[in-house]
Amino acid sequence: MNNRLAIILSVLFHPLILTTYLFALLFLLSPDLVGVSAFELPALGSLLTLLFLNTFIAPAVVTYYFMKMGMIKNLYIDDVSERRVPYLATVFIYGLATYLFGWQLQPIAQMAPQISVILASVTLSLVIVTAVSFFWKISAHATGIGGMIAILSGLMMRFEEYALLYPLIIAILIAGLLLSARLQLNAHSLAQIFVGFVCGVLVSSMTIYFYF
Repeated sequence: MNNRLAIILSVLFHPLILTTYLFALLFLLSPDLVGVSAFELPALGSLLTLLFLNTFIAPAVVTYYFMKMGMIKNLYIDDVSERRVPYLATVFIYGLATYLFGWQLQPIAQMAPQISVILASVTLSLVIVTAVSFFWKISAHATGIGGMIAILSGLMMRFEEYALLYPLIIAILIAGLLLSARLQLNAHSLAQIFVGFVCGVLVSSMTIYFYF
């Protein structure tokens, strides 16, 4: 794998955009599991757009602002010492999104509480990654794709939702490419990727087991 392909994979499957990908798959393939089966397609599109704005655009804009202020060198945030403030800001944004979708946005909060549960799971993973980043460069990409795989596999096995099988297989293949890309770019060591992946898998697996 060359560096150009590795960069493309790292951008396409950035940990923050994975949240939108996950909800898009669940909305289209397993709407019952996330409480949105009563929503028409335009409403699902609007809901997904709202999630995208809250979980990707908002933290991306804040991170860009930090770069313009000179607090970070670039949007990749490769330096572990630069990760603390942007990561804390992202945790705050995700926590706020969890609160909005879980308690404030009606009737979504009542009809689809599973959305806020998944958001809470992602937020907890971010909290762990942020805490670890104060002293070690854990891989957020690995945490994100690990969490996505765990949610898809957990829902498929617990509810026998085999519509998620092919997306799960694709996610596993993407994980192999993505984690190889992070190694190719020397963005992380194998240990940092492994710990990040395990973190994502454990948090998401416990979320499915205890809250679905």
